[in-house]
Amino acid sequence: DAGRFAAKRTVGQSFTVSADIFMDGHDHLAAAVLVRATDEKQWRRVPLQHVGNDRWEASLSLPRLGRHYFCIEAWSDVYETFRDGLKKKSAAGLNVDLELEEGRLLVANLAEQALENGVDGAVLESSAALLKSLSGKNGNRLALLLADDTARQVDRLSELAGARAFLVRSAIEYPLETERPAATFSSWYELFPRSQSGDAARHGSFDDVVARLPAIRAMGFDTLYFPPIHPIGKKNRKGKNNSLTPGDGDPGSPYAIGSEEGGHDAIHPELGTLDDFLRLRDAAAAQGLELALDFAIQCAPDHPWLKEHPGWFAWRPDGSMRYAENPPKKYQDIVNVDFYAEDAIPDLWIALRDVVLYWVQQGVNVFRVDNPHTKPFPFWEWMIAAVRSRYPQVIFLSEAFTRPKPMYRLAKVGFSQSYTYFTWRHGKQEFIDYLEELTGSPDGDNRPRDYFRPHFFVNTPDINPYFLQSSGRAGFVIRAALAATLSGLWGVYSGFELCEAQAVPGKEEYLDSEKYEVRAWDWQRPGNIIEDITRLNRIRRENPALQTHLGVHFLRSSNDRVLYFVKSTTPAYSPDSNDERLRFGDNVILVAINLDPFNEQHGDIDIPLYGFGLGDDSRVQAEDLLTDRRFSW
Repeated sequence: DAGRFAAKRTVGQSFTVSADIFMDGHDHLAAAVLVRATDEKQWRRVPLQHVGNDRWEASLSLPRLGRHYFCIEAWSDVYETFRDGLKKKSAAGLNVDLELEEGRLLVANLAEQALENGVDGAVLESSAALLKSLSGKNGNRLALLLADDTARQVDRLSELAGARAFLVRSAIEYPLETERPAATFSSWYELFPRSQSGDAARHGSFDDVVARLPAIRAMGFDTLYFPPIHPIGKKNRKGKNNSLTPGDGDPGSPYAIGSEEGGHDAIHPELGTLDDFLRLRDAAAAQGLELALDFAIQCAPDHPWLKEHPGWFAWRPDGSMRYAENPPKKYQDIVNVDFYAEDAIPDLWIALRDVVLYWVQQGVNVFRVDNPHTKPFPFWEWMIAAVRSRYPQVIFLSEAFTRPKPMYRLAKVGFSQSYTYFTWRHGKQEFIDYLEELTGSPDGDNRPRDYFRPHFFVNTPDINPYFLQSSGRAGFVIRAALAATLSGLWGVYSGFELCEAQAVPGKEEYLDSEKYEVRAWDWQRPGNIIEDITRLNRIRRENPALQTHLGVHFLRSSNDRVLYFVKSTTPAYSPDSNDERLRFGDNVILVAINLDPFNEQHGDIDIPLYGFGLGDDSRVQAEDLLTDRRFSW
């Protein structure tokens, strides 16, 4: 949006900055992209190269996390204009004695200006040696003035002398956010810590989660995500299956945050203590797992904030609180803060920021944010920037199942990753259309690919997809394959690997949901797809082409039930060319997925030999990553 929001890249990732640059006349031009981190005063200059039709480009990467800025400078390259004219006149056999003197004077004037600017002695010594050579009457003057090394030396002298003709700089300093690779490539596993004891009669603890870590890591996941771990309110507590009449032993929903035992910066006592949590954090890190916490802003009616800060809430005329609703869903155990209440700005905003900072200081660097589209977008922009300015390693995942434009706006204001419509895409053309929307065309402006990173969760505690309710084991394998290969970010809610899909009739909700009760699971129950998930995650780790949603190109399949595509480590288009045929890099993956969970499907597919620059009569060596077979196609 013309510099209003930051484009996003990961540290070390190569990206291209381009601009159309021209001026009147026939003078040669020069240009550079200037880059700096927010805390740097000096710009780093990277030359732009002319690639044709007044388009200039530079490829660069950033070695640091955090916010950066870049802008474009362009100027008339007086020396290159002179050199080009000298070369043409000399080649035509014309007398160039006067031009040689003009060249000497041009260099001499630059050296004089540099001296006035206080340029260091080494540069002046080098320019003095050049001038001495140019002052002679020997035949080397022409060769010297035409030499590339001289051009580079004069360009440097021009910069130091502040003598670049008609120098202009873009009016906007464009922001660019660099994040760690996990913002683009990660495999998430979600679980309720209280259901990890193996006994539905015993509330699980952080120590029980520690015992589960090796199995989770063995499946290839690298991020372990918990729903809220805070004290659960007692007032209006929900019972099993969202009942309004809980029993004495019902644990309530963890999304009803807060009780007399504390709020968003406290831990539910039955899970353990802060020391127990920190021990879990360290045990997870030892297994190669990073913890992600839920940041859900709602409060239980007995959250301490209602007594300590009543002005942060909207009260009804009779003095009661309106509980949260998302019709037809009702959340009688939850009340919402009022971001625009008179007493809320800035105190509430600061308190919520400090909650996030507290958990970052406990070693948590990933947050899944609950329903951010129902809170003010200015709050997220301010809060995320405030956190990342201190801790640029922090990643925020937006759980906003809403309209496309609000979802994109949340990504623009700072969210690193975003939930998507993947859960409700099933047909071949639906996937093609959605991925093409997310990846954007090669010449489109304001492309989602530059700021929106799709996270393909196959299920969540709130979403038991209709497809999985009726598809059987095959459907779970299909959805895992789709998510794991189409996006660099995918996740499962525990039970998916067991093909758990028992539903509330007629709803996308789990029967006997863990949101309202402690469950016990047989983690090796028959019919599970643990081996399939493990293999998919291994294939993802070993193939960079699968570590992003970009670089995908859909190929022809004669069967509409078979989705067939290629992913490559290079973009799926040849840059700066009208030729849109594929051009592959070192890592090329062909994926064919049967979208029908009930029947075998057959069809013809094309082998894109042209992506390797090969003719139709050529062959390539292929490896089936699911069976480890090798063959020639």
